[in-house]
Amino acid sequence: LTSKSSHHILGSHYPPENPHFHSLTNCKAAAIAAMAAHIFTTTPSHLALSFPSSTNPSNPPPFSVFAVTKKAVAVLKGNSEVEGVVTLTQENDGPTTVNVRITGLTPGPHGFHLHEYGDTTNGCMSTGPHFNPNNMTHGAPEDEVRHAGDLGNIIANADGVAEATIVDNQIPLSGPNAVVGRAFVVHELEDDLGKGGHELSLTTGNAGGRLACGVVGLTPV
Repeated sequence: LTSKSSHHILGSHYPPENPHFHSLTNCKAAAIAAMAAHIFTTTPSHLALSFPSSTNPSNPPPFSVFAVTKKAVAVLKGNSEVEGVVTLTQENDGPTTVNVRITGLTPGPHGFHLHEYGDTTNGCMSTGPHFNPNNMTHGAPEDEVRHAGDLGNIIANADGVAEATIVDNQIPLSGPNAVVGRAFVVHELEDDLGKGGHELSLTTGNAGGRLACGVVGLTPV
């Protein structure tokens, strides 16, 4: 059947009987197809389709890490004129920075420790032993074997004032071994750091009596 008879069979005379119709239609279709192919293959890369990075597992969206700062304080008092303030600061899970200022001391070194309990019902005596969650013997702050609460000595000047900054990674402000609720104690004598050969060297450093103490409590950042 010719294209003309085909239109009659369908009961329609559309399109008009124009001998150039089919050739024009084919030309237009070819031109449109060529144009589409050109656009598809020459689209600049900056106009190409893209998807948010969150939809691509290999390119996760960026995120910000915010530092978490924790702070605490202990106010030390005793039966003598010795008193002071200890502040603690910790960034994220890093080491804790301890700033110490104690007055009323005799000039020279004094043992300075964190004790296990924040109980001062019987003065500094009820704060218990040195904080020792790992069940170690007494030592120096830099020793591998030491109590977590072994912070060495602070040195009082001729005016009886001791100021020190201690950075230690065994006295965190949060977690299972947090020091919040425990107590700092300043002692009468020098701590021998476990090396003095005395019967108390490996338990207390033979640092003598407890002059003043204070319970650690969290403060606003």
